[in-house]
Amino acid sequence: MEYKRLVEIYEKLESTPKRLQKTAIIAEFLGKVSAEEAPRVVLLLEGKVFPDWNESKLGVASKIVVKALGSATGIPHDKVENEWRKMGDLGSVAESLIAKKKQSTLAFAELKVAKVFDNIQKLASLAGEGTVERKISLITELLSSASPKEARYIIRTVLEEMRVGVGAGAMRDAIIWSNFGKEIGLEENEVTSREEYNKISDIVQNAYDMTNDFGEVAKIAKSKGISGLKNVGLSVGRPLKVMLAIKVKDIGEGFERCGRPCMFEYKYDGFRIQCHKDGKKITLYTRRLENVTSQFPDVVECIKKHVRGDSYILDSEAVGIGKNGYLPFQSISQRIKRKYGIEEMSKKFPVELNVFDIISHNGQNYLNEPFSKRRNILEKIISPLKGRIVVSRGLITDSEKEAERFYKASLSDGNEGLMIKKLDAPYQPGARVGFMVKLKPTMETLDLAIIGAEWGEGKRSSWLSSFTLACRDDEGNYLEVGKVGTGIKEKEEEGVSFAQLTRLLKPIILSQKGREVTVKPKVVVEITYEEIQKSPTYKSGYALRFPRVVRLREERSTEDVSTLDMVEKLYREQKG
Repeated sequence: MEYKRLVEIYEKLESTPKRLQKTAIIAEFLGKVSAEEAPRVVLLLEGKVFPDWNESKLGVASKIVVKALGSATGIPHDKVENEWRKMGDLGSVAESLIAKKKQSTLAFAELKVAKVFDNIQKLASLAGEGTVERKISLITELLSSASPKEARYIIRTVLEEMRVGVGAGAMRDAIIWSNFGKEIGLEENEVTSREEYNKISDIVQNAYDMTNDFGEVAKIAKSKGISGLKNVGLSVGRPLKVMLAIKVKDIGEGFERCGRPCMFEYKYDGFRIQCHKDGKKITLYTRRLENVTSQFPDVVECIKKHVRGDSYILDSEAVGIGKNGYLPFQSISQRIKRKYGIEEMSKKFPVELNVFDIISHNGQNYLNEPFSKRRNILEKIISPLKGRIVVSRGLITDSEKEAERFYKASLSDGNEGLMIKKLDAPYQPGARVGFMVKLKPTMETLDLAIIGAEWGEGKRSSWLSSFTLACRDDEGNYLEVGKVGTGIKEKEEEGVSFAQLTRLLKPIILSQKGREVTVKPKVVVEITYEEIQKSPTYKSGYALRFPRVVRLREERSTEDVSTLDMVEKLYREQKG
């Protein structure tokens, strides 16, 4: 397939903010795409070349793109950077510069989707001496054959900043419409059979939950239909999105949502680890689907010795543990990204693995089994060792008094609160469906993405400061909700620091005007605030009053960023 056909779709998607229109555009296009082409095309429509479960990273900084543009057009790097500062988007810069060179030195060849996809994928595999030069060469090769519009989207894909607003919901529905429209009575974007549509939607969603790859789902839907999607199963070693909880205000509301009796469990102040064992191989993933096996050799050894089974997938929380009990998350957060001195770190900052759910065991899929059964299996296959690995502490009760005592015990032990779980509920990957809820005594915080900042002044001139925060809407667009500069330290040993945030954000700067920069929404911070107010200033329509950084959420991806719906819900609740 010619890449220009995909570019035409990008332009159509960029021209409309409406989800239904985006879905219809994608659905019509996918109807013309072969099963073999579907995986590449779908990923590129999502603005990436690797599915969510794949840990490969492109690792292309804006400076590399600037050099590639200079190489492809013959324009000096400083002039490319000047254009970038003026336009604020390297994709638009690429389009402009390629257009200017069209009549002179550039010869255009017809780019294929496969060529663009493969060249960009290769960027992630490069390592060692000469890596930067080879990355520049791969990008330059594409730009030298690209039309101006093709150049715009090639660069945006390389920088993982596509800006066409294709969310998971739109992609799922587009796959349904393009493959099963006639079966569900779809005509002019209207579903005449809601029941049939919901059935197929559940099947497609389940296939995605199993694979974390809409490209693969699209290929199966096109080549094998509904029966093929129904047969998509779990794959040990490929991480799933974890089930998420909604917040309740008290134990009474917990019972309302989860029924009587239900399970109350300690809510630990740690980070999620999804444990996969396949034969002798054990792999650990965070909730961001990042492979952290090498960072936690102590956990791997513990699982080998204390969990019975040839293969399984477990859901758990790793909690820092000291002489006097559990430690706050910050005490172990540095272990997640650690690459060197791992053995020393594991001794200095030990963790206890609290296992609270099981997804599969010895080839048996337990996703649709009731939680009570899954919990019983856990207790049979784990040999607990306090301080190393245990089944999470829990209580089944229908008594509010008993639950209240358990809640107080959890807090006194240094935990965040309670998880409350419905006993007959399945495990639903990646969804907040009310099968489990969380109860915390503190005001609900928000996990927000940093999308901009300002260079400081005076002694802070080498640091970024005044960070712009954003929530997400249903389609994954980032909407400003305020700026924060408090809760951030000048000394790194005291907590989240300006220097630390600057190191994380500097490589992902997208544009700069004066002291202000925009950055890729990659860094997530937990934010507390005094109040949420209505605001015409920010795209979200809301503003945080006196926001403050609580901690860096390194274990969370931008898919975990608080939604606009959550902001609106908290706004209504504070108003009674």
